[in-house]
Amino acid sequence: MIPVPPNPVTKPEARVLKLQGLKVVFVVADEVEDLEYHVPRMRLLEEGAMVVTAALKPGTYLGKSGLGLTAGLATSELSANDFDAVVVPGGWAPDKMRRDQYLLKFLRDMKASHKIQAYICHAGWVAASAGILEVGRPVTGSLGIKDDMLARGAVWQDVAAFCDGDLVWGRVVADIPDFCRELVAALEGSRSNEC
Repeated sequence: MIPVPPNPVTKPEARVLKLQGLKVVFVVADEVEDLEYHVPRMRLLEEGAMVVTAALKPGTYLGKSGLGLTAGLATSELSANDFDAVVVPGGWAPDKMRRDQYLLKFLRDMKASHKIQAYICHAGWVAASAGILEVGRPVTGSLGIKDDMLARGAVWQDVAAFCDGDLVWGRVVADIPDFCRELVAALEGSRSNEC
């Protein structure tokens, strides 16, 4: 009789999803920086967050590099009561998004509720237009927005990414891994009010 070897396939232990139960909205417009949208979105999904996308109108949008994405919500439908966090990717889209009064009100409401807001690259323009930057508060982003941020009284930091209270900042595409780490940590900490 030939012995049967034991089954080498073992059932892996269930992975703990750090962000299970949290709801995050990404806001976009045409010419959003593709990677600053898709990579953080996938990272949050990987950790169990429920992720939705909003734009001025629901529909299909094209990123700077031509990748498509679908927004299922209009910014006029957004309520701070419905989300734990908001992520604003960069690219050229922030110059369009900063004119959306529904989005700006939503960001102010999120700030008033002390909920996580994450900005990368040119997205700081949207935070500035929403009026949520406090004098002396550290920020980072693309060098293209540095003067605008300084004019709002922010303190420029030339670092890849960081969390300051309820705001998460990322510099540019090359810093997306650092931005994602800071974002996941901030969302984990939001359950205990720690960044």
